[in-house]
Amino acid sequence: MIGVIAHSEKPAAASVLRELLGELRAGGIPHALERHTAALVGEISPLEEPALAAQSELLVVMGGDGTILRVAQKLQDRIPPVFGINIGTLGFLTCLGSNEIPRAVQSILAKDFTISPRALIEAVLRKDSGETETLFALNDVVVSRGERSQLVQTRVAIDGIPLTNYNADGLVVATPTGSTAYSLSAGGPILMPDSGSFVITPICPHVLTNRSVVISDHSIVEIGVAKEGQTVFVSADAQRWSAMTPGDTLLLKKSSRSLPLAMLPERPFSEVLRQKLKWSGTNI
Repeated sequence: MIGVIAHSEKPAAASVLRELLGELRAGGIPHALERHTAALVGEISPLEEPALAAQSELLVVMGGDGTILRVAQKLQDRIPPVFGINIGTLGFLTCLGSNEIPRAVQSILAKDFTISPRALIEAVLRKDSGETETLFALNDVVVSRGERSQLVQTRVAIDGIPLTNYNADGLVVATPTGSTAYSLSAGGPILMPDSGSFVITPICPHVLTNRSVVISDHSIVEIGVAKEGQTVFVSADAQRWSAMTPGDTLLLKKSSRSLPLAMLPERPFSEVLRQKLKWSGTNI
C-alpha cells in the first residue's frame, strides 16, 4: 500500500493531491492518506504519520525538502522508502515536480526508482541533572545562540579526543543530506550521500582558522558549553529545540536507522546538484 502525505498549507497542495489520487486510482494502486492530507480533498482518515508509515510499503510525500524533514521527525521504528514530489521547484530530496504526476505514478507502479539510504544523526543530550533527551536528524544538529547577539563558546571532541573550542555564532553537524542545507550556507563542503561521513561547520567563527572538518560517520562527536553561565540551544532539523548549559553534554553519532530515499535513475544526486545549483561547464 502507498501512504500519501501532503503539506496542507501549500496553496497548490489540494489540486496536485487530487491529480495524484486520480492517477493512483486509475492505476489500481491501493493507498491511504494521512489525516490532514485527507482533509484537503474532503476525505476522513484517522492516520497520523507513524501509523501510516507502519502499514505502507512506500510513502509519497508532497511538498518540499522541509516537508520530508518534518515527516522524518515524526516517524518512529519503521521508516519505509520516501518518494518526494515537490510542489514548487526541484528540491534536493524530491524525485519529481508537481507537473510530473503521471511520471511519478508510472515510476511507483513499475517500481522504476532506486533507493538512496540517507544517514540519520542520533543526538543524546545528557543534562547535568542526569536527565537525557534523544533527538534524530536527517539534515543536521545545530548548536546556536538563539535570539541573543552574543557568540556561542563550545568545546568539541571526536571519539574522546579534544578537537578545539569554537567561538562562533553556532555550530552545525551535518549528514551528507544536510551538507547542502545550513552547513553549505555557513561555508561547508558538499558531501555525496554515500560518502560515509559527517561535517562539522562553525557558523561565522571568530577565529579564521576554524574551518569545516569532515569526519567518519563512525565517529562520536561530543559537544559541551565552554563558557560559564551561557545557555545555548540545540536543534534537530530546525524542528525540535532544547536548551543546553555548562555541565550538559551533547553526544552525536550515526543512528542505526536510515531514511530510504527514492531517486529516479535518470536523476542521480550529481544531476540534482547540477540543476539545483545551476552549475554548467565553461568554454575557457
